[in-house]
Amino acid sequence: MRCRKCGKVKTERLDWLADNPLYTKRFYRHVGRKCRTMSIKDVAAELHLDWHAVKELDKRYMQEQLRRAPKPAPAVVGIDEIAIRRGFTYRLVATDLIRRRAIWFGGVDRSEASLDTFWAWLGARQAARVRLVVMDMWRAFENSTRRNAPQAAILYDKFHVVSRLGEALDEVRKQEYARLAGRDRSFIKGQKYTLLSNRANLTLNGRKALSKLLAANKRLNAAYLLKESFGQLWNYKTEGWARRFFENWKAALKWQRLKPYEKFARMVDRHWDGIAAYCRPENKVPLGFVEGFNNKIRAIQKRAYGLRDEEYLRLKILTCTLEKL
Repeated sequence: MRCRKCGKVKTERLDWLADNPLYTKRFYRHVGRKCRTMSIKDVAAELHLDWHAVKELDKRYMQEQLRRAPKPAPAVVGIDEIAIRRGFTYRLVATDLIRRRAIWFGGVDRSEASLDTFWAWLGARQAARVRLVVMDMWRAFENSTRRNAPQAAILYDKFHVVSRLGEALDEVRKQEYARLAGRDRSFIKGQKYTLLSNRANLTLNGRKALSKLLAANKRLNAAYLLKESFGQLWNYKTEGWARRFFENWKAALKWQRLKPYEKFARMVDRHWDGIAAYCRPENKVPLGFVEGFNNKIRAIQKRAYGLRDEEYLRLKILTCTLEKL
């Protein structure tokens, strides 16, 4: 329209139009909501749009989500790495475990320098307010955290510790398979995931196979029972009782000839402070969110198979736990 006062031609600003006048705000939000659970290809087919148009609308939607989200001020931070492609190509993800949301995605690998970029992004003032950092037992993460947030306690993620115990159990399984022959070996063949799964998650046939295997092999039976009982460690409310339990657990290894378990016990001893930190009441944070969030990231990567846009992946990860617009 032509302005009567200045004589210039101007475009009227309409609240319901997006920055791009080719579509409305309501439309790009509709597309963005669909992309939270569907692939770009499926949304494009349903709405009769070009693949690239759907992707750009989804990015616009997620950028608006981040703009509206509160500024990160975490008291408890979770640090983890994700593989974005083959060849040991990693990126780091930082989460606010109290508010249960991702707050940062970046780095070029899982080195100290990459994690230092997170602390630099967070800022010295906010870093000084962090009281607890949850991570896996990777020395680079610990070194960077102690340098940038020295006041924060370090807690090793329960699921990473338990996964190491699962690896020890699988090593015992391999040793037994190599030692035995004939019918005794047949009980072990193909039972890797039956052994590593929690009994409650097994099907009826899986439980029968597990019972048959444990009855046939005393060494695997002992290893399985030790694996199942170790989870009790995280139920204690004082470090003294947790240590007493762990010493009893170690003593049970004495006559079992389970070398992988002995190696695991030495590893727990070396990292005891970061494991026992969970016994303190103020450190009882929702560790299950960490594992659940990792599963969510894997689902995002699977849905975006073949996508090379790392910025799009970053937006997906940072907004997957935010409220819909």
